[in-house]
Amino acid sequence: MKFALIDRILELDPGKRVVAVKAVSLAEEYLADHFPTFPVLPGVFMLEALVESASWLVRQHEDFAHSLILLREANNVTYKSFVKPGQILRVEVDCRRLALGDSQFSGVGRCDDREVVKARFVLRHLNLIDGDPRMASADERLVSAARKRWALIAGKTVCTPERGVDTSLPVD
Repeated sequence: MKFALIDRILELDPGKRVVAVKAVSLAEEYLADHFPTFPVLPGVFMLEALVESASWLVRQHEDFAHSLILLREANNVTYKSFVKPGQILRVEVDCRRLALGDSQFSGVGRCDDREVVKARFVLRHLNLIDGDPRMASADERLVSAARKRWALIAGKTVCTPERGVDTSLPVD
């Protein structure tokens, strides 16, 4: 099963900050097991929502230069409450450092103005071709899929606080 947790990018300040949302639905398969009588978004998925949001910031900043953006380490992760079906997790991620090959972020997730998760984390950016030249086509497929997903979650509503609507984003 593949998870794409971010439903929409609300704000993007390129290379600096991203705000995104995840709407939790009872229809999501993993909630049947987590937990059957008290379904809640697993804590690791709350962290993944922060990581995915930061990944979009990296992809947009680097013009999709890397096919893989992976969590390298997570620090000071704290969970303060549950996220239940019907709630919307709003994640705000700030870039602390963005360099070739890796990046550092801090992020917080909230439901109804209540902090539910907070973390600092490091992402690694890479291409499969770096380890095996035969993987070039796999890199191309991954980047193409990421661009298509970006068009769906970014749409026309992404804006930056300083610059207004970012016209470089895909238009429906």
